[in-house]
Amino acid sequence: MIVLKPPTTYEQQVEMLRVRGCLIEDTSFCIEVLSQINYYRLSAYLLPFKKDDGNYLHRTNFKDIYQIYEFDRKLRNMLFSAVEEVEIHLRAKFAYYHAHKYGVTGYLDAANYNERHRHDVFMEKIENEIKNNRKALFVQHHIDSYDGVFPIWVITELFTFGMLSYFYGDMPLQDQKQLAKEIFCTTPKNIVSWLRCCTDLRNICAHYGRLYFRIFSAVPANIPCLGAKSERRLFGVVLALKALYPNADKWNTRICVKLKKLITSYHHIIKLSHIGFPTDWEGLLRN
Repeated sequence: MIVLKPPTTYEQQVEMLRVRGCLIEDTSFCIEVLSQINYYRLSAYLLPFKKDDGNYLHRTNFKDIYQIYEFDRKLRNMLFSAVEEVEIHLRAKFAYYHAHKYGVTGYLDAANYNERHRHDVFMEKIENEIKNNRKALFVQHHIDSYDGVFPIWVITELFTFGMLSYFYGDMPLQDQKQLAKEIFCTTPKNIVSWLRCCTDLRNICAHYGRLYFRIFSAVPANIPCLGAKSERRLFGVVLALKALYPNADKWNTRICVKLKKLITSYHHIIKLSHIGFPTDWEGLLRN
């Protein structure tokens, strides 16, 4: 029988941090933070400072860890907003193309996909999204007025980013090529890769996950400026996001500007290497 660790009080958590070498100058502040964030969540931000024996590096300061947490929170919110624009843009583009080539409900026909497509799984995902959103007015309207039949431009509003990625990846190769060329001037292989990266980013952001000092599972394809030290860090994912972002000027004047301002504000606390950003990151991120 597995025995889990017993719960600890905030005071005990403070002592655990101190014993491992974390400098805590203000106990009351530390307890306040732990009561709002959760020791387990916050402890992940101590990973870059952890030694092999489980203790923390000399001069590891709790207030610095909290500042890194705040940087990560603001970074996550900013990137999530950019992912939203990509997701909505792709819904519109994919739906328009599919409707005009295959008709209003062509997505329901298994013949309109490639040989790897598992239509039963895809339809189950769609039914689950309809069920989960059944109280939404537009869903109720199509259930009541159209016997639960949704045109492609409506059903894509229920697609998650993962489903959008799945939908594109299961299109016939000719459709993938056409969309990749018209929207992004690239290849289907690159689009599939970038969609995978942005799906991971979207899910992490949506669940308030940590971006700082994170190793990502996917490496974005065909990005020449991406070095080996950055390909599985946040910088690689941000480059994939840039590749899919629908407005180059807005990326330069809003996303890059906000990112620079945020990094500048926390430059004395964070390490660019912990998010895979090279020293010349700003030039590499601009279009």
